[in-house]
Amino acid sequence: HDWHMLSQSTFSEDILKVLKTSECIDRQYINSEGNKVHFYIGYHGGGKDSGEIHSPKHCLPGSGWFKVMEKEVLINVSGKQINLVKAIYQKGTAKELFLYWYQIKGKTLSDEYSLKIAEIVNSIFYRRKDSALIRISVPFDEEEEKAFYVGSNFLKDFYPIIKGFLPE
Repeated sequence: HDWHMLSQSTFSEDILKVLKTSECIDRQYINSEGNKVHFYIGYHGGGKDSGEIHSPKHCLPGSGWFKVMEKEVLINVSGKQINLVKAIYQKGTAKELFLYWYQIKGKTLSDEYSLKIAEIVNSIFYRRKDSALIRISVPFDEEEEKAFYVGSNFLKDFYPIIKGFLPE
């Protein structure tokens, strides 16, 4: 698929103070078929200015989104299983599919408890505290399966590119 960046957002200082990321990317992409994807990576380096990852389970409802469905899934990307959350949220009449996971020392995790344990283990054994949240979202009207197909294909296309920038 040929994805092209439509836009890149920068967050206000107030939002950055809440996110407490070391680095973040917030972009919109579109492919030749007109499918749009919102792509976010929040990298937390673990330094004194870096805070904990804010789970979409808390942030989305806090900004007015209502959870319709959520489950953990595996997606195979170039022979690697990506553990992630597939969720659908609704705000008014707008529906959006979210695919997200936490990346820490080469592992993809789909829940906050595993993330916490991995952070503790990495801190003790490797003296590392870095982690990232990767979130792909696809707005849709009625075609949930098509949104999942679009989001999955974006993940398959982009994971090999972004993998080198994520905590290994």
